[in-house]
Order: sequence, then C-alpha cells, then structure tokens
Amino acid sequence: MARVSMDADDARLGRTREAEVEALDRRRSRRSPVTVRIDYASVDEMFSEFTRDINDGGLFIETDKPHAPGTEVTMQFQLPGSEDTLETVGRVVRVTSAALGRPGGMGIEFDELTPDDRRKIDRMVRALRSGSDR
Repeated sequence: MARVSMDADDARLGRTREAEVEALDRRRSRRSPVTVRIDYASVDEMFSEFTRDINDGGLFIETDKPHAPGTEVTMQFQLPGSEDTLETVGRVVRVTSAALGRPGGMGIEFDELTPDDRRKIDRMVRALRSGSDR
C-alpha cells in the first residue's frame, strides 16, 4: 500500500489526503455551489462564516479555525430566495486545509433537519443544478 504524506495541519488533525477523498466519496448527495451565510455555535463560541456548497445531508463551512471531527454545532441560515431561517444541529465529519485555490474548512452533516427543511434544501439544490446544466 502506498504511503500517504501529511502536512503539519493534516498531522495535527489526524487525517490524510486519502481520508479526505474517501470522505468526499461517502456523501449521500451531490452538493451544489451556492453562497450562504451560516451562523453557528459550538458549546462555548458563536461564529458566522460562509458555505459555498450544500445538500440535504450537510454543508461545508469555509473557516480558518475548524472544529474537530465529532464536534456538535447548532446552525442557522437562510436559503437564497427564502425569508425563512433554517435552524438545525449538525456534527463535524471532516476537516480540510486550504490548498490549490480550495478553501479550508469543515464538512458538517445534519443531525436534526426537519423533513420540510430537507425538502426546501433539496428544491434549491435541484434548481441550482438545472440552472447550471444549461
């Protein structure tokens, strides 16, 4: 088996590039590019960052200070074209470093998302996909 190298950030976070690729392959749904402001909190801190990809299973938050995998976060955000605020709880499932023009951050899997909110996200994702296929 080939040895996979790790940079200092990867070693500190205990992951390899191979693990990042595997995490991407495990997604249940394809994510769609969209910029949405996410307000989120862990046990003792509140943050406001952006996501540029989202699906009904989770999202990726761009940040220079990601939380460790397994960390629970509460989130609030509005989907484009909606005035409703979605509130949910999620868990950090992966952390990536910024590289080759790709931002660093953390992948969050939704733990608590109402069926109605899941449908809203799904509709938005489908609309974005159909618009980008043209």
